[in-house]
Amino acid sequence: MAVYTINLPATNEDVEKLEVGDTVYIKGTVCTARDMAHLQMRELVESGKPLPEKIEGGAIFHAGPVMKKNEADEWKLRVIGPTTSIRMEPHADFMGKMGVKLIIGKGGMGEDSLKAFQTYKQAYLQAAPGCAVVLAAGIKDVLNVHWYENGMPEAMWVLRAENFGPFVVTMDSKGNSRYNSVKQKAREIAKEILSKK
Repeated sequence: MAVYTINLPATNEDVEKLEVGDTVYIKGTVCTARDMAHLQMRELVESGKPLPEKIEGGAIFHAGPVMKKNEADEWKLRVIGPTTSIRMEPHADFMGKMGVKLIIGKGGMGEDSLKAFQTYKQAYLQAAPGCAVVLAAGIKDVLNVHWYENGMPEAMWVLRAENFGPFVVTMDSKGNSRYNSVKQKAREIAKEILSKK
């Protein structure tokens, strides 16, 4: 199991060296996006309009951060924890076509994502739930916000990350999935237990 720091924007080569079980830290611009942000990105692209941020080579964090404005009217991050990624499964191929290289969240994604990760050279990074304060320490600035009218969690927040993590690679660009491996092992154990009855 290796430990990597990936400087964004990432390349295919950066992603291809990652394997399930590796630890990753991130430096560069990270965008948060949940359900509404994904839908709005798709609407823009489908109508021929540009995205508000360059996400090619970037990282999308499935998260709803808690922000607060300071006395200078600047947004400051308080905490940032992952949200359940499987809700964004319908957007797997779209995110791959947009050139996103790293997806961060919790709980993993499905078979469409696993296929997209192989096609477009992407990886899924598991963020540990319950570590929102630790993760926030890796974010140095809030660079921008889009679609705030959707509410704080559903807005797209543009963040400057430095030593952001740790994250664990749980789905890689080679078709490996920690989630599938765990399910398969659980089935084998269950079958063994049931066969002894």
